[in-house]
Amino acid sequence: MYAVIATGGKQYRVSIGDELFIEKIAGEEGETVSFDQVLAVSADDGMKTGTPCLEGAVVTAEVVRQGKQKKVIVFKYKAKKGYRRKKGHRQPYTRVRITQITA
Repeated sequence: MYAVIATGGKQYRVSIGDELFIEKIAGEEGETVSFDQVLAVSADDGMKTGTPCLEGAVVTAEVVRQGKQKKVIVFKYKAKKGYRRKKGHRQPYTRVRITQITA
């Protein structure tokens, strides 16, 4: 059994027990969060798809960790002009473990 959920502007194919990195959402470590934007659910009896979301379908997950990704360097440079700008960016993320899929 798997489901396709939408969160943070992206779509993820998830099964029970999967751990995935998603865009930062509110919640402390150990709390449960639910995703109600479920686009499709595949079970033993077949595939159910929504237009765009399935009514009443919910995917429940547990927050494993809140953190930041590795630093990305943003460097702007113009040749022969003496123009240089250096910035760093660390994107925040939430790591979740899928615990339940109900459709």
